[in-house]
Amino acid sequence: VIGFLCILIVSLSFPLVYIPCGYCQMTDLLYTEKDLVTSLKDYIRAEESKLEQIKRWAEKLDSLTVTATQDPEGFLGHPVNAFKLVKRLNTEWGDLESLVLRDTTGGFISNLTIQRQHFPTDEDQTGAAKALIRLQDTYRLDANTISTGDLPGVKYKSRMTAEDCFELGKIAYSDADYYHTELWMAQALKQLDEGEDSTLDKVTVIDYLSYAIYQQGEMERAMDYTKRLIELDPEHPRGKSNLKYFEFQLEKQKKAAEEEAPKQKEREKRETTDKKKKKKKKAKKAFSLIPEREKYEMLCRGEGIKLTPRRQSRLFCRYYDNNRNPKLLLAPMKQQDEWDRPYIVRYLDVITDAEIEKIKELAKPRVKIFSPRCFILTLLCLLYSSAWLTGYDDPMIETINQRIEDLTGLEMDTAEELQVANYGVGGQYEPHFDFGRMSDVSAGGATVFPDVGAAVWPQKGTAVFWYNLFASGEGDYSTRHAACPVLVGNKWVSNKWIHERGQEWRRPCGLSEAE
Repeated sequence: VIGFLCILIVSLSFPLVYIPCGYCQMTDLLYTEKDLVTSLKDYIRAEESKLEQIKRWAEKLDSLTVTATQDPEGFLGHPVNAFKLVKRLNTEWGDLESLVLRDTTGGFISNLTIQRQHFPTDEDQTGAAKALIRLQDTYRLDANTISTGDLPGVKYKSRMTAEDCFELGKIAYSDADYYHTELWMAQALKQLDEGEDSTLDKVTVIDYLSYAIYQQGEMERAMDYTKRLIELDPEHPRGKSNLKYFEFQLEKQKKAAEEEAPKQKEREKRETTDKKKKKKKKAKKAFSLIPEREKYEMLCRGEGIKLTPRRQSRLFCRYYDNNRNPKLLLAPMKQQDEWDRPYIVRYLDVITDAEIEKIKELAKPRVKIFSPRCFILTLLCLLYSSAWLTGYDDPMIETINQRIEDLTGLEMDTAEELQVANYGVGGQYEPHFDFGRMSDVSAGGATVFPDVGAAVWPQKGTAVFWYNLFASGEGDYSTRHAACPVLVGNKWVSNKWIHERGQEWRRPCGLSEAE
């Protein structure tokens, strides 16, 4: 792919959602739940109406039987009272029985059964939890910030219950991720200690918490929590045995430390001042030596390399007509430089709101979900939904393709179809090359270039363009890029991959490899 143009098309703010279910599918689930709530309220009204009838019947008979039993003979001496007693027991009590047995759940249960086939699965719930944990790590959010819903740009604030925090901790625990197990079990315990009304008991939470801390090698803290567990439940099946084990291990550690102390002092004496200085220098790693994953997360947070003032002074904004392209002469495009090496530009007001809505309308019915497993070695992980659009779908797509050709000066006949991708909260695309995006987002969702320390932030209605290949046809490795996970909001992007083939006269081959 010679070049890549990414159009930021729309932004919407939503409560936290899980992208592998797909944004459009998630929206459908909201309406499904709304329909179920309506059905449930209908059932409640029917039950309330039935109970009201039963209540009126009971109150009427309560008053009647109180009077009748005070003087049974006198009461039944009246022929009408005798008749009505026989009638009530023979007929009316049977009617009441039918009323009590009348099933008003049919509509609700039927609707619930139909809708259940569209419900998320256990795998979806696990994925949603892992998306939250991924956001927590990337943006360095503490558990309390997420639990209270105090995220930047949030429109619909939502708090997590102690049970929610406990669920996240259990999912981390099932992956032997004891670090996050501790964070979320500690948050669940904190909320319980603060008096949150919950069916969750502290003993269960502390049991998980102490084990997670033990697995991270912090024996003393694990022992402290175990002591608290025993205070709450002296008969806990593991409490006392765990405490004895921790005490034994702590004693072993102390003895080992005492034996190691003289050797450590000797090593410190041998260590010269020069060696200490060298160690300090090594500790301050240059940005280029930081592991890619760490650089990626730093850039997503807005940290990392910034342009020097000198390089920054060479970036400009301008009205752009692409060498007097007839279509841009009277209405030139606003262009601004985003980065110098590789050269990345942004075009403003590339697409109208009406076009945005039309693209969404065309894309939503056909989006496909991409969420393969992430492998540490390949660092490739896609979490987004995507659709491909052509001029056959709507003439407007052809208009947009022509606009891209006018902007870039490159041939579109050999380019790929227009891709429309959606990144919900937690949605990301980890570092990759395109040889071989866009919309406002409340928080997160930048496109970052880890090798050069660049970050391009989403902005509605704009297009970002760069070349993945040098004019010689060699790949520009500095264009390795990634999409940061969306923290709050929903990022819709439209991508256009422009191939090298067909550009022979529009972008002639350079004479040197890096030209």
